[in-house]
Amino acid sequence: MNNFLHAKRRWFQLLMLVVLPGLAFFFSLSAGSLDIPPEKLLSILQQGPGDNIEQTIIWQIRLPRSFLAALVGCALSLSGVTFQAVLRNPLADPYLLGVSGGAALGAVIALTCGLQSTLMLPLAAFIGALSALLLVYLVARAHTCTTHTLILSGVMVGSLAAALLLFLLWRAPSEASRQAVFWLAGNLSLADPGWVSWGWLWVAGGFVLLWMLAPHLDLLTQGDETAEDLGLDVGRSRLIFFAVAGALTSCAVALTGLVGFVGLVIPHICRLIWGPGHRRLIPLSALFGGCFLMLADALARSIYAPAEIPVGVVTALLGAPFFLYLLRRKGAGV
Repeated sequence: MNNFLHAKRRWFQLLMLVVLPGLAFFFSLSAGSLDIPPEKLLSILQQGPGDNIEQTIIWQIRLPRSFLAALVGCALSLSGVTFQAVLRNPLADPYLLGVSGGAALGAVIALTCGLQSTLMLPLAAFIGALSALLLVYLVARAHTCTTHTLILSGVMVGSLAAALLLFLLWRAPSEASRQAVFWLAGNLSLADPGWVSWGWLWVAGGFVLLWMLAPHLDLLTQGDETAEDLGLDVGRSRLIFFAVAGALTSCAVALTGLVGFVGLVIPHICRLIWGPGHRRLIPLSALFGGCFLMLADALARSIYAPAEIPVGVVTALLGAPFFLYLLRRKGAGV
């Protein structure tokens, strides 16, 4: 009986790996203000770029946007996996630790100052994210650098970043303020193609580094004392992982603004299905984070078509109830 249940679970896992990414990709291409049936979508993809309206929509608008959604979903999920392992808390994510708030603050400063180039916006978001991480670390270190103090420091830094954001939006000219608010809600239509190009390199580098250091993440989840007894430099490793997670978060925020719940929910779901080993958890979280955001973006384009809902609103509407369900199902051990 146990062997049957184990085999059934393995088949379910393999089915998810094969079916869900394909469904998410095709749905993200077919859904929107103009619905394109699957058979016609396959024909357009086989024909390649062309001059008719449907080919233009698929090849010039939806395909790049689907790749962008996959990129941002990967970045946020990888960041969430890292923070949850380092802090040994499945509720940890870039928003909880103030990293997203710091990245958003840096990016909004650049926006309100008219610095919107391919280089300056991601650089400002990266500086903001690392500044928030540094402030969290310094505050927590001043009061014994434990997991709990890091999380509480992150909440404080996030609140401070939110207050400064409100002040900047209040002082900014109306056009700059409107653009910043639209960007902060999370929107995949604002990204420059140049940002996406370097974004893939950025996220790929972070993914490779995290995957290579996956055994270190496994050790950190066992506790600082156990990790040190097994030869791991906990302080150095934590700083490296915080820097990588901050870089991934800044990339996502610079491309699309604030998109919540991806880095919180997706790693947790993958951990429940495939287990806590980070050699598997890292690539699976990246894969399904991209799928989740592609599906969310397709819904954002479809619900009130031809109008478009910010994708950050959709991820919150999908992620919050599901995470509450997980909390109720698992209780305090979630």
